[in-house]
Formats: sequence, C-alpha cells, structure tokens
Amino acid sequence: MWRRLLLFLNLLLFSIVLNAQQKTLTALRVTVAPRIDGNLDEAAWQDAAAATGFVQNYPAAGKPSVHPAKVYVLYDDAALYIGAYLYDDPALIRRQLTQRDGESRQDVDFFSIFLDTYNDKQNGFQFGVTSANVQTDARLGGASSSFDYGDKTWDAVWQSATSIKTDGWVAELRIPYISLRFTPREVQTWGLQLLRSTRRDNENAFWNPVDPAVNGFVNQFGLLEGLAGIRAPLRLSFSPYLSGGVRFNPEGSRQRTELLRSGGMDVKWGINRSFTLDATLIPDFGQVVSDNLVNNLTPYEIRFQENRPFFTEGTELFNKAGIFYSRRVGARPSYYDSVETLGERGQYAVEKNPSLTRLYNAIKLSGRTDKKLGIGVFNAVTAPMEARLRNLQSGKDSAVETEPMANYNLFVLDQAFNGRSFITLTNASVIRNGSARDANTTAFDWGLYDKSNKYALSGTLRGSNVFGYTPYSSLYFYNTDTVTRDGRRFLRPYSGYAARLRLAKVSGQVRYSGQVNIESDKYDPNDLGYLQAPNEITYTAGISYNQYQATRTFINYSYGLTLYHTSLYKPHRFSSFEAVASGYVIFKNFWDISLTLGAVPQVQYDFFELRKWGSQLQRPAFYYGNVSGSSDSRKKLYVSFGFGYEHSTLAASPYYSTNLGARYRFSNRFMLSLDLARQHDELQIGYAGSSNGRSYIGYRDFKDLASVLSGIYNFTPRMNLTLRARHYWSRVEYEEFFQIDEKGGHEPMAFIPGRDYNYNVFNLDAFYTWDFRPGSRIILGWKNAIHGTTAIDAIMNQSYGRNLVRTFDLAHANELSLRIIYFLDYNQLRRRR
Repeated sequence: MWRRLLLFLNLLLFSIVLNAQQKTLTALRVTVAPRIDGNLDEAAWQDAAAATGFVQNYPAAGKPSVHPAKVYVLYDDAALYIGAYLYDDPALIRRQLTQRDGESRQDVDFFSIFLDTYNDKQNGFQFGVTSANVQTDARLGGASSSFDYGDKTWDAVWQSATSIKTDGWVAELRIPYISLRFTPREVQTWGLQLLRSTRRDNENAFWNPVDPAVNGFVNQFGLLEGLAGIRAPLRLSFSPYLSGGVRFNPEGSRQRTELLRSGGMDVKWGINRSFTLDATLIPDFGQVVSDNLVNNLTPYEIRFQENRPFFTEGTELFNKAGIFYSRRVGARPSYYDSVETLGERGQYAVEKNPSLTRLYNAIKLSGRTDKKLGIGVFNAVTAPMEARLRNLQSGKDSAVETEPMANYNLFVLDQAFNGRSFITLTNASVIRNGSARDANTTAFDWGLYDKSNKYALSGTLRGSNVFGYTPYSSLYFYNTDTVTRDGRRFLRPYSGYAARLRLAKVSGQVRYSGQVNIESDKYDPNDLGYLQAPNEITYTAGISYNQYQATRTFINYSYGLTLYHTSLYKPHRFSSFEAVASGYVIFKNFWDISLTLGAVPQVQYDFFELRKWGSQLQRPAFYYGNVSGSSDSRKKLYVSFGFGYEHSTLAASPYYSTNLGARYRFSNRFMLSLDLARQHDELQIGYAGSSNGRSYIGYRDFKDLASVLSGIYNFTPRMNLTLRARHYWSRVEYEEFFQIDEKGGHEPMAFIPGRDYNYNVFNLDAFYTWDFRPGSRIILGWKNAIHGTTAIDAIMNQSYGRNLVRTFDLAHANELSLRIIYFLDYNQLRRRR
C-alpha cells in the first residue's frame, strides 16, 4: 500500500513539474559591458535576476537537477551577456578538449543558452560552451528536439570564457547582435532556454522543464523579458580569404602538377534587425572532407553529404520543403563522363576536363518579420565549363562545352502561427544559358497542430516543370515522351506533381500516424532537388509506445510497428508490402540496444531496377532482423555494434551485415576511433545489362567493407589537428545470368565471363585548424586519394587484405593547401579610424 501511495505521489509531482507555468527571466541593461574573463566579478552580475531551479530531462525526467546553478543575463546596445555559475566539486568536473561543436558523447561538462528571438516557438539559436571553453552553436528549427538541438554547421562570431572555482565552474558569454536576428520592436520578449549538462552523471537539466513526452523543443522554452530600446549598430562584416597550394594528379605513367591559388570574400550584412544577407564571392571549397564513395549498383543516384560551409550554415529555412539539394550547385558537369568516354575510345586525348563546375558567387537572404513570416532568397551563378580534346590523327585541338552557365534560385515564405503550426511556400528554379533545359519546382507545405500539441495534420503539394528539350539518357528511362532531332533523342518539355498527407498523434506515450505519398510519373525536382525515382504511391501506418519514466532496469524504452504498402502510380500496379517491428532500451548503466524485425511476405515487383520503362523484375519474399547498440560513452573506451541478417525464399540467399566501432580517449586532448562496416549478400539480384532490347540480370555474390580510422589532437580550445583515413572495398562475383520476361520472371541464359571485379577507394584527409581570433582561421590541409578504381585484378586478389595492400601500390592524387580567413567587423573598423 505504501509503495502504491509513494508511486502515486511521485507521478503527481512529475505531472506538476512538467506542467508548471512557463518560467520568466528579466534581463538587466548595463551601461558598461562586463569583461569576458570567466569571473563574474562585476557588480552588474550581482544586480541581475538569477535563473535557478533546473529540472532534469535525462536520465530522470522531471526530477530536480542534482547540482544547483545560477544564470544571469545582461544586455546593452551591442550584445547580450550571459553569466552562469554551475556549482559542483571542482575535482569532479569533466574537462576534455574537443573540436568546436563536438561536445556530444564526449567527457566534458557543458552549458548552453537557447534563444527564440522571434518567440514563434519554432525557430531559434543555440550558444554553448564546455568547461574547457570550447564553443558550440546551432540554428534551431521545427524539427529540433531535446536530444538533437539543430544545425550545428552554423558558426557565429561570439566570445566566451570559463574558469574553475572552489565550488564549481563559471561560463561567461558575449553574443553580439550581429550573430542574432530579431524583430525591430521597442520592447522585446524572447523565448529562453538554459541547459546544464553534467557528464559524470549523464544529466541534462533545463531551466524551463522539457517534457520528453511532448512533441517539440523550442515550444517548451521559458521567456526572457526586460529587453527594451536596443539600438543595435550596423550588422556588417567581411571575411576575406587567401588560399594556395599544390595538387599532384596521376595521368597514366606520369604526374600532373597543378598550382592552386585563390582569393575571395564572404560578406554578412544585416539589412535590418530581422534580415541578413550572406554572400560568397569567388568561393573556394577545396578544403572539405572527401565524399564516401561506394560501388553503386542501384538505378539511383547516391546522395552525398554537403560539406561546403556556405551551403551548410543557416540553410534550415531553405531545406524545410525538401526540394533543395545544394550539391546540385557546383556539381560535376553534365557532359564530363561523355568526354572521358571519348578519351577512352582512343581517337581523342583529353587535355582538360574539369570535374567540378566553378561557382562565380552565391547569396542567401533570410529572416522573419514581426508577424512571424519567414522570408528566404537563395541565388547562385555557376560558370560555363568546357573540356579540351586533341584529335590524335590530325593533332588539332577542340573545345567542348560540358556545362552551360547557370543560375540557381530558391525563394521561401514560411508563416509560423498558433504554436508549432506553419504554412510554407517554396519555389526552386534553374535557368541555363542557351538551349539547355530549364526547370522550376514549387512546393506548398503545411503543418497544423492542435492547442494541446498532441495531434497534427500535415501535408505537401509539389509541382515540377521542365522547359526545353533534354538529351535522353538512362536517367530518364521512366519518361518515353521523346522526339528525335538531328539523329539525337530528346525528351519533350514535361511536368509532374507530388502530394503527401499525414495525420498523427505526436505527443504522449502512445503515438501513431497514417500517411499517403503520391508521386506522378513525370514529377522531376532533380535540377535543384533530389528524388531517387518518381511514379510511386506509398501508404504508411505506424504506432509506438514510449516509456520516458525510469524503471528499475531501464532509463527509457520504446517499441513500435510500421506497415508500408507501395505501388506504381502509372499504370497502377502493386509493388511491395512490408511490416517492421522495432524497439530500443537504454539501461541504467547507459548501454543501449535496438532491435528491428521485418518481413516482406510476398513477391515484390521492382519497376526501376531494369532501367527500362514498362519492365518489371520479380523479387522473392524475404525477412530480416537487426540488432545494434552502444556502450557508456563516458568511458575511455566506447564501443558500438550492429549485426543484421536477411534471407529470402530462394535457397542459399543469406545477407549479412556487421558494423563495429571503437573510440578510445587517451587523454583530454587525444582521441582515436575505428569504424568498420561490412556487407555480404550471397545472392544479390540486380541489373547486369541489355541485349537485343531485353534487359538481363545477374545473380551475384556482393561484398563490401568500409574501414575508417579517425583521430584528433586538441592543442587548445581553438586549435586542433584532425585525421581521417577511409578505405572502401567492394567485390562482385557473378554466378548466373537471366533474361527477364514480360511478367518479371527469370529465364536462364548463357553465362557471360569476365564480369567479376574489385572496386577500391582510398581517402586521407588531414587538417590543422587554428581559430586565432573570433571568426578568423588558418587551415593547413593534406588530401590523398584514389577515386573509385577497378584496376586491381579480380582473380588474383579476392580478399580484403590483398586489396588493401594493392591499393597502396596504385598511383595516388595528393593535395597540399593553406587557407587564411580573417574576420572584419565594420563597427570595429569604424572605431579605429
């Protein structure tokens, strides 16, 4: 009886804490700015109101924080100032040095302030600092959560300092208004959230309670009041850069040496307090992490991660509709491969064929009005690219245009209202010079949430138009509306649409949803967006149970069931049905395990694998399972693992996958990690070619293994050396070949010898980075690469070890570069005059 009574009282207290009134903190205006030294010894800090009473979000949601904290906010016409006194035993404070934005799962204590400057409960900023004075910052959007705050690729210019005291540690921050956006009102009220993360307890505690059972993060902020009469100075800054280096590229038996030199500038201009213009002039994106190339045997394009800073920072508004794939801007020229093919045939020698399209300039304009209307404009102009060929018989040179000059545009209107609800209109267009195709895609998105934030109705409508005539290729096999001109086949102008409707319960322990997604046969957003293939209808239904209260064994857990039904849009044909059950648990020792079980219980019909319109491939029913997990990331040795198994109704057709990761922290400065990912499909069924107008497939043994070694040494909070080496190996061995009949069945055909091969990729990226002053940086880089070679003999080298050894015998490309970026604030320059 007493146990039940105590349980009832705990649940009642938990409910009261999580449904408490929204907290409020008043900022104090100062006439003399505090010195950012991590001491809080100015009198203004003692006069300011203190934010206290932090509440855990994890691991014991709803309970008071184990450690007390006091946070103060000051402001003047130049900046916001935050002082945090975080009480603790100084001997127990974790102080690992990390990269900027790299505190997650590391052994370091952390403090962060979150600001919803428009108070729209959907968007915001994060500024955080570790006990070792390493900064982190992010832009928050509607998808932010208490475990995934937002876009950490955004880097602002601000100051911080920390110090260790006899009874805890202190964090002091200065956030200039040049790094914020807010409405031009005389009196401001902002959303405010404060986070204290104590690593040894794995505790995350927020000032305004954040209930994990409630959908959303920014909507659970408190309020910051007292901001009035801010006369912010002109927000204008310049970041000129110079870069130089040398590149060595293998060409046959010789090395081609290329000197690298570039200069340009990034400009940030606050048009007013709400809107900011970002521009990059003559950008150079040479010092970015290499792509993870793989052996792609699918009919779909691989989507690579964006690593270029201008296209990752502050783009959450442009990415909201999902029709902006920034890698389209400055991508490989459209006719690059065609030129390489001419060179391989022996009639021409390729003297020059740039692999990337050069970018002239790009701008981003974004912000929100005082009516919570977000406006975004993106524009980029790319240069025309040409290759140079030499006729080996006549000796004459000729130029071939591989990509015309192009203009890429994106326009967004995003209206936030009634808490988390929104309506968004996005238009993406590409205009190319000359007779090349142009394209336009328009998207209308909405999300409607009830007052309790429990239920949501969301949807999208999209329309795409392609203008001009497109040279036909296998990429457009689903579109047969073509015309022949001068012996060449072209696609006529075409248009299509897509739509999605979703109804969901988004908060609470039990959550469920139903969704339908339709893509017409000619919907094509791929000039500036990304879609693997159109012409599909997918129905999805799911339900999950989520336990956020800790039990005797678990911190939290969840399990659920999801059903998928997919069919072809035109003609309407069944494609597949799939059922997936999944769950995860986090144990009291902070280990976690996830389990997934799935089945496709009947024959599938694949309408895309054969790369031919009207064709279909029958695939057998199959079932699969996967278990994954990780250890306590606070320990010096942190491990992660994943094991998968799949089997179809065909005999001898198992599929295995293994993922193993290990990270060891040698000291507070030095850390190494090794990640291995292996797949082995003993009977992979896939397209192998065509003959006499009929596609044929191969039954093949497919293996791949990716190994990544990463290391980082942090000299100071602003200086580090990083290294990442990746080797990828894939092996394909064909066992049988089959022609495909009209119903997708497999008809045996003669074996085709000589189709087995190895595929190897190697990349090494090493960067020394020093942020020598706020916003200013020196980067010294070394890149070593072998890009997607099949040169290693498939008969003599069948193991991973032999391929790894042989890879280092091949010619490598090397690049050494130095880049210097210097931040200039217009207001500081004016004061010096």
